[in-house]
Amino acid sequence: MNPAADLGSLRTAGEVTSRIVAGIGADQWDAPTPCSEWNVRMLLNHVVAGNLLAAAVLGGVEFPAPEERARLGQVDRLGTDPLAATRQSVDDLVKAFEQPRVLEHVHPSPVGQVPGAALVHLRTTELLVHGWDLARATGQPADYPDALVEQELAFTKANVGRARTGPGGPFGASQPVAEDAPALDRLAALLGRSVASR
Repeated sequence: MNPAADLGSLRTAGEVTSRIVAGIGADQWDAPTPCSEWNVRMLLNHVVAGNLLAAAVLGGVEFPAPEERARLGQVDRLGTDPLAATRQSVDDLVKAFEQPRVLEHVHPSPVGQVPGAALVHLRTTELLVHGWDLARATGQPADYPDALVEQELAFTKANVGRARTGPGGPFGASQPVAEDAPALDRLAALLGRSVASR
């Protein structure tokens, strides 16, 4: 692993996701998303909350129990400026990962204890897949660099089996997808999205 490159990937994923957020229309915040339990605003709130929680944990805050995480997930993190909130959450997350020795230590996460270097990939993948969700929900392209998506697809394929999938897990059960589909569609399908319809 190349820590500097991995943090660069996280930044890039955050920048593209922010561009998608900037393109959300005023009448689209209540629109449904591929995550059936969330509309557009709720989904983005989940992403921002996840970034902020990861940053806090990397800074030494105790990882909350599932019930507390569920409660915290209901707190509005977007305020009146969802784009600014998104960008700030990515900035906070990157800065947290840049702290000395953070990438070498093991940290708690929704999928269990993971090294900091692996947590970078988990958060990058979260931005990619939920960016795909937001783009699908609002009729926008999700223009993440192909090399970045292929990198995270390979990481996820190698590691997703270590986390629970399906009902109750952090990821949905993998869905069918064409082998020649775009890498982002293949990543989305691996993590439970139906990519057949556009």
